[in-house]
Amino acid sequence: MNNDIKRVAFTEVQIRKRVAELGAEISRDYKGKNPLLICILRGAVVFASDLLRAITIPAEIDFMALSSYGASTVSSGIVKIKKDIDVDLKDRHLIIVEDIIDSGLTLDYLSKYLENHKPASVKICTFLDKQESRKVDLKVDYIGFPVENEFVVGYGLDFAEKYRNLPYIGILKEEIYT
Repeated sequence: MNNDIKRVAFTEVQIRKRVAELGAEISRDYKGKNPLLICILRGAVVFASDLLRAITIPAEIDFMALSSYGASTVSSGIVKIKKDIDVDLKDRHLIIVEDIIDSGLTLDYLSKYLENHKPASVKICTFLDKQESRKVDLKVDYIGFPVENEFVVGYGLDFAEKYRNLPYIGILKEEIYT
């Protein structure tokens, strides 16, 4: 797998440090509020697990599975909910935990969907943010790292279900996915 990586964008040490910082920030912002982290499967599970452990206040986690990519490397813009939340969201403080935001179409759809459940608040926390790929105006409250418009894998992010288990974020060689 390592031979398929053009270069390492973020090391394991950089990731661990940034996740700890995000956990501290969320802990301060949500003191006394018991936030519910909504982990977007499958890509965000590694990040959400580490983030949950970095949060020092009571917090809960639940999972959603969405699809907007199909077999493509580009979002179709059509979002399908494959697994919905299992708990009541009314009056809860929600933090959507995502692995990467590209176009923003999925998160825009999801934010509006969750608002219909009458939560106290909805915030977005993403591990990686591809700002230059954004197609909608989306407020992202917590960002791990901004990234360029390159194909990244590792730390939960995949290509064809491979590379999720890499402990770092790497730029995939173009010949692998073209």
